Amino acid sequence: MQKRTILITGGAGFIGSHLVKYMVDKYPLYDIHVIDSLTYAGDKKNLKECINKIKFHEVSISNERIINTLFELYDFDGVINVAAETHVDNSIDDPNVFLETNVVGTQNLINASLKYKINKFLQVSTDEVYGSLDFNDGRTFYEFTPFSPSSPYSASKASADFLVLAACRTYNLPACITHCSNNYGPKQHSEKLIPKVIKCLKNNNQIPLYGDGGNIRDWIHVEDHVKALDKVFHSGKNGDRYNVGSNTEFTNLELVKKICMTYDNIKGLVPGTSSRLISFVGDRPGHDLRYSINVDKIYTKLRWKAEINFNLGITETVNSYLYCLLYPRTYVQPYRTHKKNCGD
Repeated sequence: MQKRTILITGGAGFIGSHLVKYMVDKYPLYDIHVIDSLTYAGDKKNLKECINKIKFHEVSISNERIINTLFELYDFDGVINVAAETHVDNSIDDPNVFLETNVVGTQNLINASLKYKINKFLQVSTDEVYGSLDFNDGRTFYEFTPFSPSSPYSASKASADFLVLAACRTYNLPACITHCSNNYGPKQHSEKLIPKVIKCLKNNNQIPLYGDGGNIRDWIHVEDHVKALDKVFHSGKNGDRYNVGSNTEFTNLELVKKICMTYDNIKGLVPGTSSRLISFVGDRPGHDLRYSINVDKIYTKLRWKAEINFNLGITETVNSYLYCLLYPRTYVQPYRTHKKNCGD
């Protein structure tokens, strides 16, 4: 195994911390550096199982001076940019911080990567850049689908993606981009839909659901996502984009009912008990109706596909929040055979 020095940004957050642990376990010869500004969604405790095997730097990617200093000191071979402000509601309330981190921060990483001649840059993005689909039109998002972001968050991510693509074409930056659907799993911040629902259930509080709960999303376990990132980082073609998803679509109402049913089962409650807590509130401005993501390319080109069965994955996820488990049993032993208000 070749020794490499890798930088993972946003490594103390939800997806980032799972990626760091996965890379540490799979590539013991890699010298892995982690950047995170430890704002509300980042927590160094997420890295406690591997903190002694990495080098951690508490810094924002928007700090150009320190970013350049780190690149000069450590001679990074590759960069995986997971750092981002991500919550749509927060972006509506204050877009500026999203521009600072997601756009300016990404450009800082691009500049440093070009200056210090890194060998691979992976931009971790979202399917939200594609915009919204109608409920019953049968369409799906492909890598060639034009960007049509609806929120300040998705607009900031689309802007960052365009900057990466421009650097590829103009300066030959050796980069790939991934567009992933909604993630779930242990350690997700409490503002997100699934942990927020579980918190409401634990406290016997009403579960506020936007609109009629009919908005549709594809859900993928975070462990499947980080395996896809590994594939693209090591084998993806420079200049290419790859959709990442699991073909597991639910309306928000269907998802919340599944979580309630899982909770009832774990707690030994009468089926249907928890779903009585669901309430409907006014919809979010510009709320995308439906996401549907086509993953043929990453399967055909890189032989990756999601493996974790949703029902099993959500059961272990609910358990992880109820009993404060960072890594449920099946996360330590990865699956091999299985296929503000609550929004997304």
